[in-house]
Amino acid sequence: MADLTQQEWASQLENDKDAIVLDVRTQDEVDEGYIPEAIHLDIHKGQEFIDEIKKLDPEKSYYVYCRSGGRSGQACSVMNSLGFKKAYNLIGGFSEWKGPSTQ
Repeated sequence: MADLTQQEWASQLENDKDAIVLDVRTQDEVDEGYIPEAIHLDIHKGQEFIDEIKKLDPEKSYYVYCRSGGRSGQACSVMNSLGFKKAYNLIGGFSEWKGPSTQ
């Protein structure tokens, strides 16, 4: 897992042809706004979350965010343990996101 600053995350995401954005917040949080084209997988769903992660392509790059960076860090650790080598955590999460979003 790599913790990336907001600027690093946005820059790397923009230049990564294998990039997939993952939103690991609750549905209520997603309803308040999200980064466009993000896949929503609520980390609070435990085994269901892990089962959904296992369906993803481990060769892709995953840019993971939550509200403040804690849950997304946990999600990246889970992904690493499942064989994902490119999982990037957004430091500060969506609460500090300055890029495009739906709100």
